[in-house]
Amino acid sequence: MSLLELEHVSKCYGRGLSEQVVLRDASLEVEAGEFVAVWGRRRTGRSTLLRVAAGVETPDSGVVRLDGQDLSGRGCQLLGSAIGYCRKTFRSNEGPTVLDHLLVGQMARGVSPSLATNRAWDALERTDAGSSAKLKPSELDCGETLRVGIARALALQPKLLLVDEPTLGVDLLARDEILRLLRSLADEGMAVLMSTGDTACLAGARALSISDGEIHGMPTHELAPVLPLRRRSA
Repeated sequence: MSLLELEHVSKCYGRGLSEQVVLRDASLEVEAGEFVAVWGRRRTGRSTLLRVAAGVETPDSGVVRLDGQDLSGRGCQLLGSAIGYCRKTFRSNEGPTVLDHLLVGQMARGVSPSLATNRAWDALERTDAGSSAKLKPSELDCGETLRVGIARALALQPKLLLVDEPTLGVDLLARDEILRLLRSLADEGMAVLMSTGDTACLAGARALSISDGEIHGMPTHELAPVLPLRRRSA
């Protein structure tokens, strides 16, 4: 049994003549400790795939399971605990600083302030975002925003991390470092599923593609190739 399983999932928006099929009979498995990247152009269903996998959206047909449990009706319970969905946006009511934003989600789930603070700092240091802790979210650049978003998810200690377009808007050096971070989280046992529109971001991952809502490639880990990360430049 895989950690994450999508079986024959379909998703449509609109009705009648305006109906748009975003996911079409999509199946996918992700194991604990796996780094999987789904490449696709805009409006191919890549972001919807991640939202359905997170339980943010419910499929019209098919089943999504985490650890063998059907997410139908339970997605909201697992999101923010077993499932970490990396958000790049910040709500003003969650506090003025980055650290505040990492604390509020934990304390809303009953974590004590002292433990929440320790977890927040650990997550920020793990993502190399410790220097951003006292900044306002509006002061972050694209790379810092992504690292903080990952840290916010990690603070809740998920089994599965979902990241939509992690390198969008970041420079080349920051892109490679973010990919190494995601690869290292998978090496430590976390399942990581990301979407991307940049083929260069497939390095270090089991690579799949999506077009017209259909997943192409090897949907399970068995015999699936993993593209190597580039070496750091000297």
